[in-house]
Amino acid sequence: MQHSLAALADGFRVALTPAHLAWCLLGTTLGTAIGVLPGIGPALTVSLLLPVTFGVEPTAAFIMFAGIYYGAMYGGSTTSILLNTPGESATIVTAIEGHKMAKAGRGGAALATAAIGSFVAGTLATIGLAIAAPLMVQLALKMGPAEYFAIIVVAFAAVASVLGDSTPKGMVALFLGLALGLIGLDPRDGQARLTFGIPYLLDGVDPIIVAVGLFAVGETLYLASRHGLDADEFVPLKGSLWMTREEWSRSWKPWLRGTLIGFPMGAIPAGGAEMPTLISYGVEKRLSRHPEEFGNGAIEGVAGPEAANNASAAGTLVPLLTLGLPTTATAAMLLAAFQQYGLRPGPLLFDNEPALVWGVIASLFVGNAMLLLLNLPLVGLWVKLLTVPKPQLYGGILVLASVGAYSVHGSVADLILLGAIGAMGYGLRAEGFPIAPVIIGLLLGPIAEQQLGRALAIGEGRVSVFLARPASAMLLAVAATMLAWSPITSVVRARAARKWRAKV
Repeated sequence: MQHSLAALADGFRVALTPAHLAWCLLGTTLGTAIGVLPGIGPALTVSLLLPVTFGVEPTAAFIMFAGIYYGAMYGGSTTSILLNTPGESATIVTAIEGHKMAKAGRGGAALATAAIGSFVAGTLATIGLAIAAPLMVQLALKMGPAEYFAIIVVAFAAVASVLGDSTPKGMVALFLGLALGLIGLDPRDGQARLTFGIPYLLDGVDPIIVAVGLFAVGETLYLASRHGLDADEFVPLKGSLWMTREEWSRSWKPWLRGTLIGFPMGAIPAGGAEMPTLISYGVEKRLSRHPEEFGNGAIEGVAGPEAANNASAAGTLVPLLTLGLPTTATAAMLLAAFQQYGLRPGPLLFDNEPALVWGVIASLFVGNAMLLLLNLPLVGLWVKLLTVPKPQLYGGILVLASVGAYSVHGSVADLILLGAIGAMGYGLRAEGFPIAPVIIGLLLGPIAEQQLGRALAIGEGRVSVFLARPASAMLLAVAATMLAWSPITSVVRARAARKWRAKV
């Protein structure tokens, strides 16, 4: 504990330098602006900036990326409350009650409880991150290749079963990413794999180009194809941004409960912030003294899920920094950023790059304070972003994506690959396949292959080496349970629906 406090103090010395404060402010401002725009989430923003920040010092770049991550979580609530269109998937629950509050003239109170709850949850969860990360590092140092491979399998199972509408589609997306990771030369014997005789592919596909193609180009094409199909119901901001005494008393407990739900669920490889926000909403509905208000503008239904949303954002950084495991699309983009700088997240990162790791953690405290000041007084400015014409917005993103991809290597072939990956990303989104498992499979596939080879070498080629070690056997059992859980629950729901229809 004392070591963590000393390291965090060193991190504040890094984060509070004028240059890093400026990068933090830039990240939180960009994140808030992007979060406000419907459908444009933090993963897309980070993917756009990956090529642009290639020459930026790593600590500054990650402080900015962390600010974008937190800021987008903040900004998404504005769109959910005033437009009933979540700017980020994790703010879907906020739209249920927040938009009803806005229509009733209580939009200011909804925005206030969302912003203050995000600040409280983000601060408490960052404290949890500072405490939990060193403990996880100590545990990770005791693990061998078999355990690392099993943990990656758990991450694969989590993103395939939790992210997306169905486990089969998640698995298809994951295996597509794994196939992309195999392109290039086999690290063991130097033989070409999946290159189809194209010399450009001998070095493999650049994760940065794939990330920009999938998230920036593919997602933008999908959003553009749906332009005009969904009618937006914009509610002008009404009412004071100050909450009443009653609204304060009904909000502070949901903020704390949302934090307790969001942080641990973000820290375990269980994928995303959608689950904790849904759980938080259910808990608040059950515990509320005003259950009749739920569905009609209950402030607890905004306070709890928003706290859970931001707490889970800090939680996802625990497995990312300590084990190198991304459990959300944005975390996958941050992993790609680490690889861009030749860094590998994991237990050794805390020893090799302590200034970077603890500087980023400390910057989260600073960014939270900046976001509170940016969101409440300047809410009118963020609301104006909702009037930006969508065609110009989408066109600008495509131009930035193309320029950024070309700047990585100065190669026209990169632009061709960007277009192909973008078309693939659009096709996946149009058919309901999740995008995050593709990039996670691409990034973690080569690491899984390396750890698998090491584990089999230790076990003299016997697959039983994974079952002989209790930790790896337990983790593989968890992965199998995750994959089986979704089909089982689907069958149970289908049977229950048939019984209900038979009774009716």
